[in-house]
Amino acid sequence: MSSTLASDRVTARLERARAAARQAGVDALVITPGPDLQYLTGVVKHSHERLSALLLPVDGDAAFVVPTLERPGLDGTAVDAMEVLTWTDGVDPHALAASRLAASRVGGARRVAVVADMPAVHVLGLRDALPQASLELATPVLRELRMRKDDVEVDALRRAGAAIDAVHARVPGWLVAGRTEAEVGADITAAILEEGHTEAAFVIVGSGPNGASPHHEVSDRVIQAGDVVVVDIGGPLPEGYNSDSTRTYVVGEPADEVRDVYAVLQHAQAAAVAAARPGVTAESVDEAARAIIRDAGHGEYFVHRTGHGIGLEVHEEPYIVAGNDLVLEPGMAFSIEPGIYFPGRWGARIEDIVVVTDDGCEPVNRQPHDLLSC
Repeated sequence: MSSTLASDRVTARLERARAAARQAGVDALVITPGPDLQYLTGVVKHSHERLSALLLPVDGDAAFVVPTLERPGLDGTAVDAMEVLTWTDGVDPHALAASRLAASRVGGARRVAVVADMPAVHVLGLRDALPQASLELATPVLRELRMRKDDVEVDALRRAGAAIDAVHARVPGWLVAGRTEAEVGADITAAILEEGHTEAAFVIVGSGPNGASPHHEVSDRVIQAGDVVVVDIGGPLPEGYNSDSTRTYVVGEPADEVRDVYAVLQHAQAAAVAAARPGVTAESVDEAARAIIRDAGHGEYFVHRTGHGIGLEVHEEPYIVAGNDLVLEPGMAFSIEPGIYFPGRWGARIEDIVVVTDDGCEPVNRQPHDLLSC
C-alpha cells in the first residue's frame, strides 16, 4: 500500500464524493481497492477474496474495513486517520461493513453505491448483508469527480506525455527490416521503464497486415522493407497517471497509396484536436475526425471510437464516441486517435492525449505526426 495524496486533498475529495452521492440520492459509497480508492485516498492496494473497503456514508465519518493481517500496510496513509475496522479470518466482513453503514444513517442505508470493479464475491456478500438496501453502481457519482483533472493531475499527465514521447523518439532506431515485432517490443518495454514508468502497461507493434488489427500486441512476424508499422505504447508513472500515444512508421519509403491515406488520417486527427474545446460535445469531436475519413472514402475502415479518457486508468471517462452528448469542460483529458485499417494489408493510427483548457485543448504529446520513415 502507498499514499501519495496530501491530507487536505484527501479531505476535499471525500467531501466532493459525499456531495455528489447526496445529490444522486445515494446513502453511502463502498469503494474497494482500485483506481477510485486511489483517487480518493491515495491508497494503492489489490483487491482479492478478503474484503478491504472504504465506507463513505453521506452522513457520518468515513471508515475503512481491512483484514487484521493487512492493517500495518495502512500506517502513514490517509486511511490511517479514519476509523479502521479490522477483521480476522472466520469473521463475516460484509456483515461488519453492513453494521457500520446501518449505524451511519437513521433507518439504515437504503441506496448503496459500489464501484464497478468490485469483485462479485463482495457485491453478493454486501447484498446478503444489506437485505434492506439496493445496490447500484457508483460510476455515475465518481466519474463526475475523476473526469475533471485538477492542476496537479494535469501536470502528472504532462510528465507522462513527455516520458512516452521520449520513447517514441527512439523507436526509428529499432524498426529495422529483419527484426521481429517481439524484438522491437522488448526494446520499447525497456525504454518505457528507463523513461520513468513503473511498467509498460501495453506495447503494440503492428507491422504490415498486423497493423490492421487495432489491438494487436506483438508477434514473431519479421518486419519487412516497406512495412507500415503502428506503435501504440504507454503505462503509469509512479504517481499513477498514465501515458498513451500512437505513432505510425514505415520501414523504408512508403508507397503512394500509403502517403495518400496517411495524409487523410493526419488531417482527421488535427481536425479533432482543433474541435476539442469547452462547450462542445464529446460526439462532435468524434465526428470532426470521422467526417474527414468518411468523405475520403475510408469510413468503413475507421472501426473504433476517436478517443477515451485517461488518468489513473488508461481507459476512463469521457469517451469520445458517437452518441455521447457529454459537454466538454476544462480539465477533461482524453485521447484523440483516429485510425484507418485495411484488413489483411496495413493500418495506421495517430494518437495524442489532450487536456481541455479554457479556450481549446492542450496536447501533452509533442512528437511529430508525420509518417516517419525508418
